[in-house]
Amino acid sequence: METINNLLSHPLIVSTPVMWAVFGVIVFTILFLDLFVFHKKSAEPSFRDSLAACIGYMLIAALFGLFVIYEKGFETGMLFYTGYLVEFSLSMDNIFVISLVFGSLSIPGKYQHRVLFWGIMGAIVMRAVMILLGESLVSNFHWVLYVFSVFLIYTGARMLMIREKEEDLTQTPLFLFVEKKIRVTRSLYGEHFFVKLRGRHYMTPLFFALIIIELMDVIFAVDSIPAIFLITQDLFVVYTSNIFAILGLRSLYFLLAAAVSRFVCLKPTLAIILIFIGSKIFFPYVGLKIEAWQSLIVTFVLLGGGIACSFLKSQKTVKN
Repeated sequence: METINNLLSHPLIVSTPVMWAVFGVIVFTILFLDLFVFHKKSAEPSFRDSLAACIGYMLIAALFGLFVIYEKGFETGMLFYTGYLVEFSLSMDNIFVISLVFGSLSIPGKYQHRVLFWGIMGAIVMRAVMILLGESLVSNFHWVLYVFSVFLIYTGARMLMIREKEEDLTQTPLFLFVEKKIRVTRSLYGEHFFVKLRGRHYMTPLFFALIIIELMDVIFAVDSIPAIFLITQDLFVVYTSNIFAILGLRSLYFLLAAAVSRFVCLKPTLAIILIFIGSKIFFPYVGLKIEAWQSLIVTFVLLGGGIACSFLKSQKTVKN
């Protein structure tokens, strides 16, 4: 009986079934329309379509935030918006990696959407697993939040000081290992992940790109999940803000991929956001108290400032 009571009091179940059902229906509808209506055939999305999709995903997230406010109150709604904005800004960093993966493996634009779609499907499952593990740690060892804080501050500081180098993924140990053990073709075969040649099955670069993107999402989640747990420990808010940010990643990638090199201020901006989120837990010790709406404004201003800075620098470069 005690076990049942503990299960029913779990934060995941405290949020009403209606809220989880609404969220599930929204996500299922988005993925269904994406796969079976808007992208039935392999084609590279146009800038106009990507812009419309990006705005649409943001609008859906904004409306869902109003639903959270209605169901759980203004404070929780502000936490959802803050979590979504932080996760969205951190997911923008994925664009650099995705662009590198597709460029190194010479994946044409018309096949990139298929890889990203299944990458997001995998991310939905992996984020759920990692968030549940994170919630278990926080529930049983509250001091883990301080570990998360220090980790985010360190990660942000490292991003500010160290410039990452690009590399050819076909020459990495991972690709060479997979190529040796699993048999990977160097050529694409349409939109197929696997092909049968001379009686043997081979993995195509398309599936290898999917593997790399999934692995990189797990790596990025190591940053983003501690960040969202430092904003709120409400599992409903933690998971939904993550998923809505991930869902919009495809359209954001196709919207910004061509200009990804121009966002020179984005990485330092993300670093500052991580340092800010990581430092919040220590603010009360120095007499500072930041409300949820104030944290949202700070995050929004930082992200907007980073984008504006990038735009101004790119304009200055063009003029010169």
